[in-house]
Amino acid sequence: MTIRARAFIVVLALAGVSAAAGVLHAREVAYPPAPVSQRLLYLRSGKTAARIMLDFDALAADVYWIRSIQSYGRDLKNRNQPDRFALVGPLLDLTTTLDPHFLIAYRFGSVFLAFEPPNGPGRADLAIQLLEKGLAADPTRWQLAHDLGFVHYFHTRDYAAAAEWFERAAALPNAPSWIGPLAAVAKAQGGDRQGSRQILRGLAVSEEAYIRRAAERSLQQLDALDAIDQLEALVQRFNEIHGRYPSGWQDLIADRALTGPPADRQNAPFVYDPATHRVSLSPESPLMPLPEMLRR
Repeated sequence: MTIRARAFIVVLALAGVSAAAGVLHAREVAYPPAPVSQRLLYLRSGKTAARIMLDFDALAADVYWIRSIQSYGRDLKNRNQPDRFALVGPLLDLTTTLDPHFLIAYRFGSVFLAFEPPNGPGRADLAIQLLEKGLAADPTRWQLAHDLGFVHYFHTRDYAAAAEWFERAAALPNAPSWIGPLAAVAKAQGGDRQGSRQILRGLAVSEEAYIRRAAERSLQQLDALDAIDQLEALVQRFNEIHGRYPSGWQDLIADRALTGPPADRQNAPFVYDPATHRVSLSPESPLMPLPEMLRR
């Protein structure tokens, strides 16, 4: 076949494709497809899906994982969609039942589920169930225990549970050394300063220099929080004695409650607000920002 004949065939084929595309476009304009009124998930049981898929569980899990991402992304973009994100949980359950060791599906899926509206369904409970399901399949996966701590810390605000999961994650094989301080931070955030100190004192003798530095700084932060409590107690005591609040540190020094302006372990002065009668750390202190502690 000559080059000219081949070129003619190619041109003819392209013309046919263009004509077919034009016909399809005209058909869709004249007879647009009806909008989908329902989003159906025909298989909701992972066990049933596993029996149907026979030996293709891993491949099916990949397909359902892609569907999970698509479902989340579609609903994220369409804020007028009724029952937004309703299929994300069931799709993730199918994915992880077909492949119980699908680490990415557990980790990213829990993020999808825990996101607050309008960026997600705000179902921290489902995120926790999904991660616990993953740990049941792979009990030594520190990543899943870490993510459970993350969900409790940022979404349920259960700092005691967060600290417990961070501690469990730190104790699992191959867990990185930076997880230990997370447990201490969570304990401090929840008001358990003593528990936080116990963890930090152990980390302060770590072989990793950056872990030691972080632990020492956190211990100094806890000392600063204790000092703030003590200073505010002195402010209240001054009010009980004199019937008024101090106007500044000089009043407490004159009353011999203090020997001088108080400062933290980094020699940054504490700040007293005479309007609110609260004490805080100097914004210039190297210990800032302090954990947002629950006041004792």
